[in-house]
Amino acid sequence: MEPIIEIENFSAYYGDKVAVKNVTMKIFKNQITAIIGPSGCGKTTLLRSINRMNDHIRFQVEGKIYFKGQDIYDPKLDVTEYRKKVGMVFQKPTPFPMSIYDNVAFGPRIHGTKSKHVLDRIVEESLKKAALWDEVKSELNKPGTKLSGGQQQRLCIARALAVEPEVILLDEPTSALDPIATQRIEKLLEELSENYTIVIVTHNIGQAIRIADYIAFMYRGELVEYGPTREIVERPKSKLTEEYLTGKIG
Repeated sequence: MEPIIEIENFSAYYGDKVAVKNVTMKIFKNQITAIIGPSGCGKTTLLRSINRMNDHIRFQVEGKIYFKGQDIYDPKLDVTEYRKKVGMVFQKPTPFPMSIYDNVAFGPRIHGTKSKHVLDRIVEESLKKAALWDEVKSELNKPGTKLSGGQQQRLCIARALAVEPEVILLDEPTSALDPIATQRIEKLLEELSENYTIVIVTHNIGQAIRIADYIAFMYRGELVEYGPTREIVERPKSKLTEEYLTGKIG
């Protein structure tokens, strides 16, 4: 399969603290990759590093992360343009304090789209892809903050889709949601993986097993094991992986 992101000997530091240590892995196109591990193991730092979200804090990196062969930490990289291709959805739903329509249209407008006709099409298509259109099509002027938690998270996914990314990074996207909303998001991610590459950080081992094609298990900043979900679950190579999956460590 074709890798779209390649991580090579990557380490990340907050000041003197090592958050991610010497990680090497490939993320494959149109697959769902779940990054699992106990709190503080470096999985969110790794995810944010793929999106360059830590640029404005005291943060240092070593090693390489490539997106389609391009070093994403190359000083010549246009970070704004890169983030169009690699979008991010956060743990807590973060709709902007504006209408549903304007939430989804925000990114395209920032990148220069002014035509009302084009924006209408983008908003409708993005909401349909996020399985939200039928629920909100008659109230697009309603504040996004007035939606339910699950709807807000799907709105955030629609907002990410509106700028036509190739990769969607999600940091614990269902941790604040009830089981029904969680199930809808999981189903949505499985559908989206037909056209997008999905990377999800999750504490929920069951969720990773249900939806991921690949699982990466991290522990104390290191990548312990990475491979197809079935292999990781049924034949873990590391004792640490087995203990985490069976709840002996966490």
